[in-house]
Amino acid sequence: MARQLRARKPKEQRPKKAKVLIHGPAGVGKTWTSLDFPNCYYIDVEGGATNEQYQHKLEESGALYFGQDDGASDFLTVLEEIKTLAMTKHDRKTLIIDSYSKLFLSSIAEEEERLSDGGEKIAFGNEKKPAVKFSRRLVTWLDKLDMNVIVVCHEKAKWKNGEQVGETFDGWDKMEYELDLCLQITKAGPERRATVRKSRLAGFPDAQTFEWSYDEFARRYGRDQIESDVSVLMPATSDQVTKLSNLVEVVKLDEGTKTKWLDKAGVDSFSEMDSDTIQSCIDFLSKKVAA
Repeated sequence: MARQLRARKPKEQRPKKAKVLIHGPAGVGKTWTSLDFPNCYYIDVEGGATNEQYQHKLEESGALYFGQDDGASDFLTVLEEIKTLAMTKHDRKTLIIDSYSKLFLSSIAEEEERLSDGGEKIAFGNEKKPAVKFSRRLVTWLDKLDMNVIVVCHEKAKWKNGEQVGETFDGWDKMEYELDLCLQITKAGPERRATVRKSRLAGFPDAQTFEWSYDEFARRYGRDQIESDVSVLMPATSDQVTKLSNLVEVVKLDEGTKTKWLDKAGVDSFSEMDSDTIQSCIDFLSKKVAA
């Protein structure tokens, strides 16, 4: 059978919204400046924005608030909220997760407790498995989400060969590579500064430092892109779910492939997929049946 190359000319893509990870010590303005971004949906994992100062800031900026009483401290609940943002029409333009570090570390603590209570040994990083799994799903849905995203993180020491060589964020170590930009936020007197620690964006050269303000960020990234209206994904229809389930039975799809599809889509079942993703699966299996 003759082989064919499958590469194609790149299509013109709609400009993406900003996907940014920020880290820095407490009190440097990570959250405060993030709330200057347009139409924020603020997920307060730590409950740190309940004081009067932040409540005024949230109100003045027109932000919507999702706090601990709403389930903001639970990783799965946060994931479900992001899926809803991706597939429901709304007027929000910026998602802030404050902080991802707390979600990640809390998930590890919960798994450690579960393993200990079950008499299982904590070894080889098995206590991190759920946190990493949830983080992978988070990345999947942040990529699908047509909103600016600011992932706020705690800061910790960065070590190499037994010596501290700087600072980094606290969380899944691959998170910064999955997003377009990683910024370290610092404070010098009244000034807040952002230093680029990793970038795929021309307006943010590696190691460059700039004023940490919304206006400066928007100037570099493109204000029109950041402030443009969002689009939403269509949820899978019941007909699509039924059709895919039937095709899975007809072709006797192995569990490994099914699990791979679900993991790639960041869901636990076909019914949670968006319409485009499930249709791709349907088209793939339909070709197998027709072959």
